[in-house]
Amino acid sequence: MLASVTSATLLGVRGHLVTVEAHVSSGLPGFTIVGLPDASCRESRDRVRAALLSSGHEWRQQRVTVNLAPTNLRKVGAGLDLAIALALLAATEQIDAEVLRDRAFVAELGLDGGLRHVVGMLPLCEAVGAARPVVAIDDVAEASLVRRDAQGARTLRGLVAALAGEEPWPDPPPRHRRLDAPAEPDLADVQGQTVARLALEVAAAGGHHLLMVGPPGAGKTMLAERLPGLLPDLDDAAALEVSRVHSAAGALQEVEGLVRRPPMRAPHHTASMVALVGGGSSVLRPGEISLASGGVLFLDELGEFPASHLDALRQPLESGVVRVARAHVGATLPARFLLVGATNPCPCGAGPLGPCRCSPAQVQRYLRRLSGPLLDRFDLGLWVDPPPAADVLGAGSRGESSALVRGRVARARAKANARGVQANRQLRGELLERAAPLSAQALDLLRERIADGRLTMRGAQRVRAVTLTLMDLDGVDGVLEVDHVQVALSLRSHGAALGVAA
Repeated sequence: MLASVTSATLLGVRGHLVTVEAHVSSGLPGFTIVGLPDASCRESRDRVRAALLSSGHEWRQQRVTVNLAPTNLRKVGAGLDLAIALALLAATEQIDAEVLRDRAFVAELGLDGGLRHVVGMLPLCEAVGAARPVVAIDDVAEASLVRRDAQGARTLRGLVAALAGEEPWPDPPPRHRRLDAPAEPDLADVQGQTVARLALEVAAAGGHHLLMVGPPGAGKTMLAERLPGLLPDLDDAAALEVSRVHSAAGALQEVEGLVRRPPMRAPHHTASMVALVGGGSSVLRPGEISLASGGVLFLDELGEFPASHLDALRQPLESGVVRVARAHVGATLPARFLLVGATNPCPCGAGPLGPCRCSPAQVQRYLRRLSGPLLDRFDLGLWVDPPPAADVLGAGSRGESSALVRGRVARARAKANARGVQANRQLRGELLERAAPLSAQALDLLRERIADGRLTMRGAQRVRAVTLTLMDLDGVDGVLEVDHVQVALSLRSHGAALGVAA
């Protein structure tokens, strides 16, 4: 007898439809799974056997072949357990195959017959098409984010009874409302730092990458932590993409809806290349740059990251995706994030403005990790000095709040949306030419910077985009004048920020 059941498997952050075919025949007893299963998928043979016996079903001594189609797609994880068990029950005529039609089954099986959570439920339910998803009861909330018709079950025995109409489908468990999320840090807490506050606002409004250099305790981390609070909520398409990534990483639990606030990720400088970029030997998982997609990737102590890790960010910074390729599998992962880097100017942290104890060779070795092509991708670079003592002691007035700045950022982003992009940094080529025409004086200034080697062609394009963002924040339209271009250039002085010749 032959039976087939619809299911899905996860590759990167995308689900892929899988048809599970079970063939039972006479012959030497055995159980074989074909169709490029990974180790955890091959182990489903023992889980399915124990689950069937625990649920009161027969395990017949026959020749069983399970095919996972399409055979050219790598199958990973234990999410196919339930589909394999039901296909086997239908092939041995222990259940009616008709009750499996137009449904897709995605769940791991416990040895006691219980249905368990599967990582990546959101993209898996997207992949099954018109079939109605049937998942573990704990996964119904996540599945319903994209499929309102999702059904759940607690055990294999209860699922078979519900499919046969002998028992009602169980109600999903009540969603446990999470405690109120901690309030995002407010920009009003930052004392002084006028230029740094402006840089944060420009970075948020235009999606411009920001590099902050300064001695320890100057407030670089404090500033970076307040950047996500300046970003507007994600729209429907961005929220779905971000939620899909977090689901594939197993970080979308006890949800009450799609992820609406831009995420912030701050990996430690000892993170591995795979943890940062994503991938793996066979199970391709999203890394930190994908989990930061739609939000902020904050690399504190940038000078301590290995140079190879930092240079791996160069392509994702331009394309907005990272393409992970292995010998037998590959995946494209989203990576459209706003990069914020913070670093000390030298190993001791004092830098050129303080009593630095580092030798020139130590400073060069420390800064060598920040390659020229990587620095060129930072649209904004500034030196962050400690705030004046009067501000620290409370004599200074509080600055603008995050809510007030977020309003200006939202208006600037609305102008970018009218140009066909989410943020001005995404403007390229003809779009940038039309949106940011230069005055004669501004054009001469940029040509001069390119001619003397202080600006690359890519850097000049980024300066135009930053200038356009500055004008959007000021509510000014028209030709880019030299005053705004000079401000954009001053916010891009990587050399001055790092304490070297500009």
